Amino acid sequence: MPRPKLELADIFRAHGAAYRRGYDGHLNLPQLKVMSAIETCRTAALGGHVAACTKCGHEHVAYNSCRNRHCPKCQGAASRDWMQARIEDLLPVEYFHVVFTLPARIADIALQNKAAVYGLLFRASAETLLTIAADPKRLGARIGMTSVL
Repeated sequence: MPRPKLELADIFRAHGAAYRRGYDGHLNLPQLKVMSAIETCRTAALGGHVAACTKCGHEHVAYNSCRNRHCPKCQGAASRDWMQARIEDLLPVEYFHVVFTLPARIADIALQNKAAVYGLLFRASAETLLTIAADPKRLGARIGMTSVL
């Protein structure tokens, strides 16, 4: 696949330092680490290796990737594969996309208690959808769902 003309890493490299200065104190360490990983992904900063043709001597430098789960270069293919697998799971019926969010105060608690808080979120969202869908005044149906964090 051809490389896009502009990538997120290009934007971060061009404007990331100014953005970090402008939002000093408002970005947390994980956010700063993600920005740094994306900026250095597939550059000499992470090292690399040289592939050489034994016949013609042509050499190609391949830089190492950051492997950060937020990096579009590293996780783009994995995301596309995951999405394709979900598409293959679909039945020929109408679907609805529903989003449940947490208030910021609870999201802060979730950062320290992931299993408990997200377990509650998944349980509450599933019970909510099942209850509303089963109501004869609404859909009156038994539904299925896929929940993704």
